[in-house]
Amino acid sequence: MIVSALKRPTILVLSSMYIICSLVVAKAYAQSLNDNRNQLPEIGVVASDALTIDKEKIVGDVIMRQLRGQAPLVYDPVLQEYIQGLGNRLVIHADNTKFPFKFFIINNPVINAFAFYGGHIGIHSGLIAQASSESELASVLAHEVAHVTQRHLARRAQNQARNSPLQIASMIGGLLLAIADPEAGIAAIQASSAAGAQANINFTRNNEEEADNIGLNILYRAGFDPMGAPGFFDKLIAQTRGRSNQLAFLQTHPLPADRVAQTLSRARAYGKVNLPTSLNFHLAKARVQGRYMSTPERNINYFSSNLGKGNAVVQDATQYGLAISLFEAEEYQKSFNIMQTLLSEQPENLFYLDLMTDLHMKLDNTLQAIEMLTPVWKLKPTNTVLALNLANAYISAGNFDPAIQILRDLLLIDKESFLAYQLLNEAYNRDQRKKEAHMAQAEIYALISAYPLAIDELQFAYNQTGSDNLEKQRIKGRISQLRAAQDSMMRLSI
Repeated sequence: MIVSALKRPTILVLSSMYIICSLVVAKAYAQSLNDNRNQLPEIGVVASDALTIDKEKIVGDVIMRQLRGQAPLVYDPVLQEYIQGLGNRLVIHADNTKFPFKFFIINNPVINAFAFYGGHIGIHSGLIAQASSESELASVLAHEVAHVTQRHLARRAQNQARNSPLQIASMIGGLLLAIADPEAGIAAIQASSAAGAQANINFTRNNEEEADNIGLNILYRAGFDPMGAPGFFDKLIAQTRGRSNQLAFLQTHPLPADRVAQTLSRARAYGKVNLPTSLNFHLAKARVQGRYMSTPERNINYFSSNLGKGNAVVQDATQYGLAISLFEAEEYQKSFNIMQTLLSEQPENLFYLDLMTDLHMKLDNTLQAIEMLTPVWKLKPTNTVLALNLANAYISAGNFDPAIQILRDLLLIDKESFLAYQLLNEAYNRDQRKKEAHMAQAEIYALISAYPLAIDELQFAYNQTGSDNLEKQRIKGRISQLRAAQDSMMRLSI
């Protein structure tokens, strides 16, 4: 599914979020100490005295909304479903999970991953492109899941607030500077906390070792090959040999030789797990390469040169990657011919259905796209990929009512679906339903913390309600909610 996202500045080093967010939230921790000084600690929850679960979720939501507005997130429903499914498979085998985890992808070729409050875990597209197996990719996600379940960020907040509470303002300034200039922002943060630098370094190393151990256990319990973890480390080390600048992952995840050796030893103790080649992993890898890495011409050459190599699964993924690259080069008929064969073999494959929908629409066969998607969607009406693609096809065909109904039903399940709101806004605008279009646009702005703009959109909608008093009350109520959310965000940021 081709989507248009809001233009936003690119953050080159989002790995700094792991460090920065823990510093910014130290003020929230200090406040929580005051709020909870007469309460007994919650038994069995790591670092529960540092930051309550409820406040951690609030802080995580605020950071996620700001990331949507500032970072190059990948709004790709197929990749999102894949990475969320992979992450969920790990989370169900983790202990101390206190909230649903949300996994997302940053469009950045640098190999990196990061975790922050409320179970949010981001990975760079470069990590998917460079991983050799699903177990390697899963090992990184398991490591970040362990950071969250062990509440390492909350521990850093506790440590920072107790040792140097007066540095919070400069750290927030460092966060804001990092959004515009990552290297300068990180330097500002390091300068503001120089007195406790060694303690913070030791603290980070302890966290990394703990996340290695727990993450490896999660990886094994979830049915992946534990050797994926040292395999990923070897890949990082190999890519940094002879380079003066480290990969972003190594900047925030120290990787000394003894840590690599310990991980390898523990992985061997679990024993190697022989797994069949994952088609979805290789399709995701091909999709990232074909759609988000390099140029269409280079990708066509890359996939063409790899045709016939590897087992049947890898060959199918190579064909898929070539089809995506041809699509990006606007060679739609060639891409369509490849996808016809792949789809005939797996007619319910979401990767294939998504690309084939785009091809039908580019070739002016939108009604065929609807015919292709409808029976599969009826079997899985809550599936995000199918719902978004079908709604998009209906909008392209000028049939807005079914598209609007599909999207509204989807938003009952996922209230933060950025793509659903974008498509809903497009459908309302094209159907000349201005009030509803303003209301959908308000939700898009709210998802990126642009609350004043969201409130303006609702004011526009309010002015078009006529004599519908119930609708007026609904809009006024939503405006009040957005103002409260803005106030809450400001209290965390000041």
